[in-house]
Amino acid sequence: MVLSLKRLASKSSNSTVPIGIFGGTFDPVHFGHLRPALELLERLFLAEIRFIPCRCPPHRPLPVADPEQRLAMLQLGIAGESRFKVDDREFYRSGPSYMVDTLISLRAEKGQAPLCLILGTDAFLGLPKWYRWLELIELAHLLVIKRPGEILPQQGVLKDLLDERKISNPKQLKAQSIGCILPMETTQLGISATQIRVLLKAGQSVRYLLPDAVWNYIQTSGLYSSSVILEK
Repeated sequence: MVLSLKRLASKSSNSTVPIGIFGGTFDPVHFGHLRPALELLERLFLAEIRFIPCRCPPHRPLPVADPEQRLAMLQLGIAGESRFKVDDREFYRSGPSYMVDTLISLRAEKGQAPLCLILGTDAFLGLPKWYRWLELIELAHLLVIKRPGEILPQQGVLKDLLDERKISNPKQLKAQSIGCILPMETTQLGISATQIRVLLKAGQSVRYLLPDAVWNYIQTSGLYSSSVILEK
């Protein structure tokens, strides 16, 4: 399924509020995910942000926590922000969890509503390795989250794509349903899920790196201890 950019964009409504799509393993979710998402939500006046945990990542090892545990941590992590939603659709598809399939599914549900796929710079730079990656911008806008001073590609296929699709005015996300690339700088917290798992394996506290409710869940369940990680 490939949607026509011109056809879909021409039918979009100026009154439709964009929806943010944030995929990842969230193993576990932490403030490095949540703070930038909140800033995008408020600065771009998004209707909501959908956190979509990946069941089977195509380009990285399987998560340590199982789907039910990652889902539970996400639900705890976003509690209190009504515009954050957890979407578990990838848990019900077999095979690798390709983002193009997820966007096709969301597009079928949401019709002409603008969808905004949130990508860090590293993910954006790796897009040409993604499955059917050129179709992503025919299904959604791309929000590329940059670190301050970070430079986007200056050559190659991604540079060509940016030349064709990059915008600077966020209002264009609302004016059409798909097809724009908006680079944005947000508060970047030097936190990673890998770092958190390493600290936990070493028996150290990860308090203040993630929401207290998630930290409590990890402690109660014994997640990411050295014995659990070795079993995985």
